Amino acid sequence: MLSTEKTYMYTTFGLIIESELPLLELEKVTNDEREVDIIITRKDLSNVWSKISPINRTGFVVEENRVMFEVPGLAIFSIEKGKAITFSTCGDDNDEKNRLYILGSCLGILLMQRKILPLHGSAIAIDGKAYAFIGESGAGKSTLASSFIKKGYKLLSDDVVALSFNWENTPCVTPSYPQQKLWQESLNAFGMKSTDFKPLFDRITKFSIPVQGEFYNQPLPLGGIFELSGVDIESIELHLIEKLNRFQVLHEHTYRRSLIEKMNMMDWHFHFCAKCMNSVPIYRLCRPTSTFTAHDLVATILSVIKGEKIK
Repeated sequence: MLSTEKTYMYTTFGLIIESELPLLELEKVTNDEREVDIIITRKDLSNVWSKISPINRTGFVVEENRVMFEVPGLAIFSIEKGKAITFSTCGDDNDEKNRLYILGSCLGILLMQRKILPLHGSAIAIDGKAYAFIGESGAGKSTLASSFIKKGYKLLSDDVVALSFNWENTPCVTPSYPQQKLWQESLNAFGMKSTDFKPLFDRITKFSIPVQGEFYNQPLPLGGIFELSGVDIESIELHLIEKLNRFQVLHEHTYRRSLIEKMNMMDWHFHFCAKCMNSVPIYRLCRPTSTFTAHDLVATILSVIKGEKIK
């Protein structure tokens, strides 16, 4: 337990967090008897960072069981042994910005340290299973998940999808926290007003969308993975990805994949991805970039899940 007088207890990705920094997006924990999995503390890291940081003071530095990085003008972050996140901030008024990095890059790296595979994407609960939508930034992952939510389905995770294997060796998705991040264009398409939501600090046209009532907070077995891609085509195209191409997809969309080799986790990552790709189908879903297709994509995905033929 932390020695400070005031700390906050939360849960995310099935883990219990004790934090000196309020993490308003996460679900609070009260009277939980489980041991704390992650401790988040504020501590001066400037001396440590000055000794190990690269000359240009950018990028990630990996040392044994610790990963460190700096956001110039904001903070230095340290993630260690899958159990601790430490941050050294440049000012007390930056806590809101620090929180975004802690919930993003820091937790994504920490999941890998705990040998939980983080994929860059969103996940939705459909008929008792989790379906992951992965892709590059701007591919439409969160927009597609939001379209499913509008149709009554529940969100498991946005931005990072945490995969692990249960005692039956079945790949499962562990839920993150009840929030989405949507661009202004997506809000417009759904008839949502940006004035109702809070913009992210560095992207004034991207907003935090609370989804407490549409959040599924229990792990679910993974039913399938859909890789989204926006291309210059006239209609939606769906293809089943086969053989080793499936491994390439999982590798390509692993969150912070550039750190895998530096963290000496290449063997683990290869075997995890191989095991996962042999357990569930993986599809490539191409959508036209010229029109809003989220609702049509939902219909296509539901048809695949139900075993219907795609026209």
